[in-house]
Amino acid sequence: MTEAKLTIGHIAQAAGVNVETVRYYQRRGLVNLPPKRARGFRYYTPETASRVRFIKRAQALGMSLKEVQRLLRLDAKGACKETRSLAVEKLALVEQKLLDLAQLRDVLRGLVAACDKPHGAACPIIEQLEATPRSSVSVEMLRS
Repeated sequence: MTEAKLTIGHIAQAAGVNVETVRYYQRRGLVNLPPKRARGFRYYTPETASRVRFIKRAQALGMSLKEVQRLLRLDAKGACKETRSLAVEKLALVEQKLLDLAQLRDVLRGLVAACDKPHGAACPIIEQLEATPRSSVSVEMLRS
């Protein structure tokens, strides 16, 4: 049986990334760097493309590369508890970001609504932002 001779370009194309992404993952220790062969080429296995796709999917779920490294180190057979724990942590972070974004949305709606009301020459958004230190800006204050 002959070994697959996949170049880094083949791996990148199969994984839907560019070559520099594969190289970056190699530098970070997420993807193994195969030895150079004759004529200076490195040949990869199809599993390398699977690994790169795994990394990209984990990133799409909000995982950092450090978290991806942690996932990759887990033993696939006994890792469900720890993997679940990591997913629960990430979910809590996403939930908090959603709450923060909802509050930000409400503040911005209040600022936009202030512009829709009759006002003097000064912009009410700028007035409200100048009048209040950043740390004390709240949804209730901006609605008034």
